[in-house]
Amino acid sequence: MLRIQAEFVEGFGLLAELGPAVSIFGSARTARGSAEYETAEAIASGLANAGYAVITGGGPAIMEAANKGAVQAGGVSVGLGIELPREMGLNDYAEIGMEFRYFFVRKTCFIKYSQAFVVMPGGYGSMDELFEALTLVATGKITKFPIVLVGRAYWTGLLAWLEDTMLARGNISPAEFSLISLADDPDEVVAIIRDAHRGSAWAPK
Repeated sequence: MLRIQAEFVEGFGLLAELGPAVSIFGSARTARGSAEYETAEAIASGLANAGYAVITGGGPAIMEAANKGAVQAGGVSVGLGIELPREMGLNDYAEIGMEFRYFFVRKTCFIKYSQAFVVMPGGYGSMDELFEALTLVATGKITKFPIVLVGRAYWTGLLAWLEDTMLARGNISPAEFSLISLADDPDEVVAIIRDAHRGSAWAPK
């Protein structure tokens, strides 16, 4: 219990003055130089240029690309790592960061300090983060914010199942299904988030 409490205190203290921020999620297995790596880097650069801090899971691949893009654009780059055999230590581009032992503490920090989620192609971890955000927004536990899936080719099958099975059976509502945005182009991702925040307290100054 004391370890859990200490992680909450450290995480909240680290991010308390962060300002408007966007979390970018995606695979820890994506190769450097791949199209998805470069897309994540470009999205993060665009967000940094728009005045947002960029938060990632602090690991390699997509996370590294996003932190790199934020740094190269002169933005704030945050990495919230997790102690896992495949992801030891934060990547070199996470300028602000800490490593967590507990997934639920880490996810609380993602949710509490982000005003949008960008989800690149990924595995179970990315799915976990995506559906946690959708559940919290859909149930009103957190303020509605943009949730953007990047890569139509990757996400089309999942979205079709959500619409044709889950929505069709009434297990989610049309409004809940519409919480998800889909984009391919980095500029489109940034525009979706900026448009959603325009005129709100979450818009960067």
